[in-house]
Amino acid sequence: MPSIFSRIIRREIPCHEIYRDDRVIAFLDIAPVSKGHAIVVPTEECDFLHQLSDESAAAVGRVLPRVARAILAATGATSYNILQNNGKPAHQAVPHVHFHVIPKHADGSGLGIQWNAGQLSSHEGATLASMIREQVGR
Repeated sequence: MPSIFSRIIRREIPCHEIYRDDRVIAFLDIAPVSKGHAIVVPTEECDFLHQLSDESAAAVGRVLPRVARAILAATGATSYNILQNNGKPAHQAVPHVHFHVIPKHADGSGLGIQWNAGQLSSHEGATLASMIREQVGR
């Protein structure tokens, strides 16, 4: 069953579109965290970022800064968050890769984050980095 974002991409559901090309669409979030909160979505249908093709990932990477600049100019915000979640446990509500551009305004509106930082030992870091490097090229 197609996600709501797939239906928006196919223009089956209306949206407040702010950008569109063959690989990416951006539109205002209908439940915004702050004024100007937008969603940037690849037209390729994938649930998770790691499933996205290099071409679609590059297209999203090209569009995100454009959308962020436009939102800052239109809203007067000077700060923002880019949020991207993968999987329900990571708070992904729509099973289609998407990025939130969330302006942070002087009134305090915007994304609130609790960062539960831990510590990485030198040994653990070296071991984990080595394991990940082995997988990057695969």
